Amino acid sequence: HIANITAVSPRCVGNNIMLLSKAFKKKFIIPDFEKFTHQIDNMYDRALKHETGQVADYIPQLAKFSPDLWGVSLCTIDGQRHSVGDTKIPICLQSCVKPLEYAIAVHELGSEHVHRYVGKEPSGLKFNQLSLNDEGKWNQPDSNKAERFDFVMDFLKSMAGTEYVGFSNATFQSERETGDRNYAIGYYLKEKKCFPDNADMIAALDFYFQLCSIEVTCESGSVMAATLANGGICPITGDRVLSAESIRNTLSLMHSCGMYDLSGQFAFHVGLPAKSGVSGAVLLVVPNVMGVMCWSPPLDRTGNSVRGIHFCQSKSVLNLMFAAYSGDVSALRRFALSAVNMEERDYDSRTPLHVAAAEGHMDAVLFLTEICKVNPHMKDRWGNTPVDDAMQFGHDVVVSVLQKYEEKYCDSEAQSHAEEQKAMLDTLKSAA
Repeated sequence: HIANITAVSPRCVGNNIMLLSKAFKKKFIIPDFEKFTHQIDNMYDRALKHETGQVADYIPQLAKFSPDLWGVSLCTIDGQRHSVGDTKIPICLQSCVKPLEYAIAVHELGSEHVHRYVGKEPSGLKFNQLSLNDEGKWNQPDSNKAERFDFVMDFLKSMAGTEYVGFSNATFQSERETGDRNYAIGYYLKEKKCFPDNADMIAALDFYFQLCSIEVTCESGSVMAATLANGGICPITGDRVLSAESIRNTLSLMHSCGMYDLSGQFAFHVGLPAKSGVSGAVLLVVPNVMGVMCWSPPLDRTGNSVRGIHFCQSKSVLNLMFAAYSGDVSALRRFALSAVNMEERDYDSRTPLHVAAAEGHMDAVLFLTEICKVNPHMKDRWGNTPVDDAMQFGHDVVVSVLQKYEEKYCDSEAQSHAEEQKAMLDTLKSAA
């Protein structure tokens, strides 16, 4: 079939032959993409209701954006795309460019050379604070510095699959005029010999301001994130853009220090590599699955997009449900080890056990019941328990396993209740 299509309309097929091949063979990373995007749209609508936060006003060009703007785009490692909201408006990357420039530096120079000048640990301080680590290095690779504009632009365009990557000269000039704090950091680093020999600190700062002023849309930004998720290979063109080493290091740093002062909480509750910027953008990577770019200008007190954070927190629930939907026990195990609530509910009040039971994934059901010991009696919005879903979709073996587990769970629950009652009585007797 693919050969026939290619013969009839080669221009339409072009570089999309791999995408079409996977579509015909039903081998996409997200098989039921329509159902998945419906969940994304629901998450978008819920985040839209959050109207708190302030648009950044210390850079005049950023202050011009309406607080009502809100867009989300995603691109899977197979090239599946979905966008909702204001996703075609050019926005400045601001700090979202930092993991990208770091990845390029490691790709070109190697990790050892790069980390002669920059540390690996989150500092725990504000992103623009004057301070070095105990080794006399700037300790936040995702916080403030750079070099050579055209070279980086070509890399970013390759990461975006040749989709929109532009430059806002007005923002660049605005950054230079209001960048006193960055100049102070630059002189401090120069005093502490943190720059390479013969480096021009002012030129480096100008280059940094240029990088922060690079523009993308949510749509092109999601392809950049998907390139990171795909091990450095752009899912649109199939070209290798970045090395495996640079991707590994970049995702590790995004996970540990990508979200300003919220990085620790974000890593704990969401558990995914991400980077935010004061333009209101959030670059989110789901390794080996997809990249996401969301954007809404109002920021919280830590400098992160209010709607973006709420969306990402919902996304962690979606990832858990997706692992259950696909029967990915390894992913479920990672969630459990990260202290994620394995009884978390989606917008239909379904738990991972509901989803795994409905899909007939026995290994996932056994992991959730025997290892995670989740509650089998929780009901979704339609009043169904996991065993009801297994019955509805004809998974008889799963039904049998869940029925036995329900009995065992009731017995252990009754025993636990009896022990609690006995402990309470013993306490009362002791007090008497």
